[in-house]
Amino acid sequence: MGPALAQNGLLSGRRVLVVEDDFLIAEALCASLEFAGAVVVGPLGSVSDAIRLLRQDDPAIDIAVLDVDLHGEKSYAVADVLAERGVPFLFTTGYNVDAVDVAYRDYPRCEKPLSERALFAALQPMTG
Repeated sequence: MGPALAQNGLLSGRRVLVVEDDFLIAEALCASLEFAGAVVVGPLGSVSDAIRLLRQDDPAIDIAVLDVDLHGEKSYAVADVLAERGVPFLFTTGYNVDAVDVAYRDYPRCEKPLSERALFAALQPMTG
């Protein structure tokens, strides 16, 4: 991913939680989000770290990007906390939709390898 598609400041000032266990993907994702004006919270690499942050620190999160599979554990518990708070989020995954639990298939999803164009297209409705 590169900055070319994020130049419009789509996420200007938005606090975006990134939950991703792959260091290189997280690094590229955070860079793209920051270039689009986001204030990145994270990245966090586990369900427990994300839940701890959301439950204990009660940060102001505007949007979240969640990898579905974090070291073999699904991020659905994080999604549930975000949904309870009304925080929009999208899933990222290297698997097709059939690998996502049926209860979570209606949430926005971007397939890996992440395309910056697809990522920002999915995030656009969450910024309004």
